[in-house]
Amino acid sequence: AALEAAGHTVSQHELDASLAGRLADHPVDVVFPVTHGAVGEDGCLQGLLEVLGIPYVGSAVRGSALAADKPSAKLHFRAAGLPVAADALVEGSHDLPARVAALRRAIGPALVVKPAGGGSAIGVARLSATAPDAAVVDALEAALALDPVVLVEQLRVGRELTCGVLELDDRGPVALPPTEILSRAAEWYDFRSKYAPGGSEHRCPAALEPGQTARAQEIAVGAFRALGARDLGRADLILDEQGQWALLELNTLPGMTATSLLPEAAAAAGIPFPSLCDRLVRRALARPRRASPPALPMPT
Repeated sequence: AALEAAGHTVSQHELDASLAGRLADHPVDVVFPVTHGAVGEDGCLQGLLEVLGIPYVGSAVRGSALAADKPSAKLHFRAAGLPVAADALVEGSHDLPARVAALRRAIGPALVVKPAGGGSAIGVARLSATAPDAAVVDALEAALALDPVVLVEQLRVGRELTCGVLELDDRGPVALPPTEILSRAAEWYDFRSKYAPGGSEHRCPAALEPGQTARAQEIAVGAFRALGARDLGRADLILDEQGQWALLELNTLPGMTATSLLPEAAAAAGIPFPSLCDRLVRRALARPRRASPPALPMPT
């Protein structure tokens, strides 16, 4: 609707097995992905569009894949000097009770369990310091049912914030005003809080000290650059009571409804939703196409 309001002719397509054929038979100028999770956000759809030679909004294959894989993203965040929580990986072949005991000694008694891929907080569990080891094992088994690798992090409790990043011109990535998320459906921003009516409240700009705002924006842009993201992204952050930051992840295809977090922050920065979508598709259309290497004859 925002694209149509900006004057574009829009066709909608589901991401299914016939998508490639439909795009080949009915060419479009630009694709604006609004997909989440596996296949749509992890570089698979982006690779298809590269093969078809169709410009698209958002990060390319590498940036999308890195951001979608939480352990890989954290490696790049650490290398860039960004603040992240201590973590370790768990696989299904591990002795889970023994692994839990070792993790709590190494990382701390309070933990977060996350499937290495996916999104929308699906399969994520927060375990307090007083939770029994058996509860942590149960959380690991539930996450391993969704992903063969699970990321276990030290639980960082504090204010839940997010900060959008946009590339709309030659200035490079620019951070939007940070947003504070107040979860109403749960103690933290889980699946219910994200999607249930009234499940959360967004405050944008967040009520932060100027130095805190600047730091949140610096971390968000740093995460965007560290993964080689493109066009748009949104970094999720925790600010604890001691004033310490923790970068959780970078979303390369954040929600794009009129009331989603990134469009809300863009509006707070003076960019209406139709203008935001218009500028993103025009940027994608103007982007130089990826050059194909010349075909060399086989040596004889």
